[in-house]
Amino acid sequence: MGDGIGIQLAFFSCAAVAIGSALLAATARKIVHSAFSLLATFFGVAGIYAVLGSDFMAVAQVVVYVGGILVLLVFGVLMTDRVPDEFRVIAPRRYVPAVIAATLTFVGLAWAITGTAWMRLPHVKVDPGAFEPTTAAIGRSLLTDYLLPFEFASILLLVVLVGAARVARGGTR
Repeated sequence: MGDGIGIQLAFFSCAAVAIGSALLAATARKIVHSAFSLLATFFGVAGIYAVLGSDFMAVAQVVVYVGGILVLLVFGVLMTDRVPDEFRVIAPRRYVPAVIAATLTFVGLAWAITGTAWMRLPHVKVDPGAFEPTTAAIGRSLLTDYLLPFEFASILLLVVLVGAARVARGGTR
């Protein structure tokens, strides 16, 4: 099995894990099962980033989404009494708009994919080259060129966390 086949197999495996677990997360009856399916979805997306050679995005996906948001979501679900153990069954009348929206989305994506003039040069072989780490260049950019937006985002996240803690403690006054 050549290198290209292995990379494609890894990409499609990660995509299948991400799509399959996202479907499970959306259709699970118990919210805890949905949260753990979301965990597999996040890991599948991180795998896609890793296969595509974006090491920084893969690590950021795991750290931010799996390590932060999903853990917060699971603790929030497990510590509140207001969330029911099982989701209510969706009324059949809501399936029709969902199917129409999904069909329109699929048709729009198919039209965009088939209508795009993709670069088709069969005689040119593009060598992607060796994968090189991108974290050093991104870190250098964040601390030089994009320092102000980076700090603004961190302060904004801090304010949001303080606000969430305030609301969670029971007070908005």
